[in-house]
Amino acid sequence: MGAEQVVAEHYGKPGLEDAILAGVAAVGLDPDHFEPDDLAAVDQFHVGGAEAAENVARGTGIRSGMRVLDIGSGIGGPARLFAHRFGATVHGVDLTPSFVTTAQSLTRRCGLAGLVSFSEASGLDLPFSDGEFDAATMMHVGMNVEPKDALFREVHRVLRRGGVFAVYDIMLTGEGEPQFPLPWAASAETSFLRSPLDYIRELEEAGFTVTGERNRHGFALEFLTRAQARLADDDPRLAGMRMVLGPEGPVRLGHLVQAIRSGTLAPVEIFSRRDGAREPNA
Repeated sequence: MGAEQVVAEHYGKPGLEDAILAGVAAVGLDPDHFEPDDLAAVDQFHVGGAEAAENVARGTGIRSGMRVLDIGSGIGGPARLFAHRFGATVHGVDLTPSFVTTAQSLTRRCGLAGLVSFSEASGLDLPFSDGEFDAATMMHVGMNVEPKDALFREVHRVLRRGGVFAVYDIMLTGEGEPQFPLPWAASAETSFLRSPLDYIRELEEAGFTVTGERNRHGFALEFLTRAQARLADDDPRLAGMRMVLGPEGPVRLGHLVQAIRSGTLAPVEIFSRRDGAREPNA
């Protein structure tokens, strides 16, 4: 089984959409018609949730009229946020079929289908023309991708000159090795952690100019402490997140918190620009 198939099966859970909609109904909302912000606590499978996605959007300069590609879009939380709060037109791609169908359904129920769309695709083989997007985002995806150089070259291809690429990934920031399982991988087989310096080097080799970097260590610890407490409560809105994390969810989160607290890991933002004066290395 290839690495991408393992990753897709790791995240794919039958009944995910039904669980999310049941949670929406349980808190008194109409599961057929709700606002995008009603899902803010449950549709962003990355450290920092909607606040982190908004930080990425602001750092990227996402605004009305922009065409944005979200790589590893999950169930569509960031893509909907980019459209709803910033007015962008967004297309998300993801390896996991159940994520794509759930993202499409939730987006339609939020009334954003005119601005946000999704398809099943790999970031290593994007089904788009050269220079098709004004910006690209990737949130908590690179940990599952070994050939980051190939991924970055493909993103470079589909961005217009001057387009911005924002990465928000868990990265190696200190000594030691994290303990498995972690939220994105049951074992080291599909976990490909790298340092911020590695990311920057490979982005530059792909033809990007890095314009900013920010380690979100403290932000992550505060968020994850709250997340652990919320998952321990019987909040029906979190049924989908519990399903994705699986029965080992508390253990996975605990290992991540431990690795971040020790300084081994941290979520890091890196912003880069497709410089029109440069071409990626062969």
